Amino acid sequence: MKKMLLLFPAVSLLLTAGGDIAPIEPAAPDAADFWGKIGFAYQAQNEEWKGLSFGDTEDNAFSAAVILGVEKALGTGFGFGAEVAGWSDFGLDIADKPRVESGDQTAAEISQAYLTYTFGHTAFKVGRQALPRAVSPWAWTERSAGVIDWVYDGIVVTDTGLGDTTLVGAWIARITHNSDESYRVSDGAGLFMLGAVNKSLPDTTLSFSAYYLPKSLHDINRYGYGPGGTVAVDNGARDLWSLWADGVTRYGGVTFGLQGAYVDGDYSETDATYAIAGKIGSSWGNLDAQLIASYINDGDYSLMLAGTKKEDSALWTENEEHADIIRHYDPLVDVDYSQGQAAILAKFGYRLPVGRLYGSLGYWSYDHARRGDQEESFGARAGYRFDIAGVDTKVEYRYRDQSYRDAPGRIRRRLRVEAYYKF
Repeated sequence: MKKMLLLFPAVSLLLTAGGDIAPIEPAAPDAADFWGKIGFAYQAQNEEWKGLSFGDTEDNAFSAAVILGVEKALGTGFGFGAEVAGWSDFGLDIADKPRVESGDQTAAEISQAYLTYTFGHTAFKVGRQALPRAVSPWAWTERSAGVIDWVYDGIVVTDTGLGDTTLVGAWIARITHNSDESYRVSDGAGLFMLGAVNKSLPDTTLSFSAYYLPKSLHDINRYGYGPGGTVAVDNGARDLWSLWADGVTRYGGVTFGLQGAYVDGDYSETDATYAIAGKIGSSWGNLDAQLIASYINDGDYSLMLAGTKKEDSALWTENEEHADIIRHYDPLVDVDYSQGQAAILAKFGYRLPVGRLYGSLGYWSYDHARRGDQEESFGARAGYRFDIAGVDTKVEYRYRDQSYRDAPGRIRRRLRVEAYYKF
């Protein structure tokens, strides 16, 4: 079966949205019914404030993983797909933590299991599935050590009948994180998403997504502040909604991009969160570079899907080695938890005869209310990615320096090595 069934025709179109969006891996070759990946991921880490030395096994992470997938057309428009993943440290005395973001050193999961149906320009995908960030920036799938971290149970509908415009609709009932956590996202109603991507302008991609999460289940048993100190509050289920939009265009060899996000809800005494980001980039022979800047106000809602513990959002300055944005995993009643953020990030890459060198430098400044304590963060990374004999290998060094009011100079260093053979 084609990779069309796995990702839908629209997703193949959307992979260029945002300029640097990568497809959900592993994707099957065009004429294959099976796909897979086998390899390992290792991380040596140093967190100085914990009194640990670089390379201490208690701070290191390792997982070897195997991912196998299949998709098959059954005829008359119907088909199915499935993916299983397993990981283990094999008892090796090189790390005390799994590199897969799971509490288990050895485990397995059904990461995807779905049915498909296509009729004309419309495709349906029903079941447990990955959501590419280009399609769904508020509820999207990541992988660590080759294994899907966040997978969604629901229905996705894609329509490509409008020429240069692709429409994507989704209803999500549950979220699963590495087989450890599986929960409803709302009180029986689920998460609703509608997206559109337009490529009618030359060298330009425009994307828009809207979300509605009625009766969110994630405002239960939180803590606020009152005259007596910390007190429990319970506002019950509340509605949440979010809007995302971005546009990327290329003119005269230069790429320009603008991105915006808005998250709000009907929780009392809360302010909406909004964010804006812009980027500019170009290439000169084998060298490419881009500069990104963003701003997030001090609203009370997370740019991450409410209720999950995803540590990154789809904002362009995120997914770097720094303290992540507004670490609310759900909206907070007490506005003193809120914080704003301004960031600037420079990225570069250089193509070699074999592989590519890449790196980034970033600075994040935080504007805190009474509860906040982090003031700024500096992050950097440098890496080399190459493919030899079908083995995709990456070696990367990351550095983060966080300044806290009560504990300045929290420095973290990470060395990551990954090697996978895809088939």
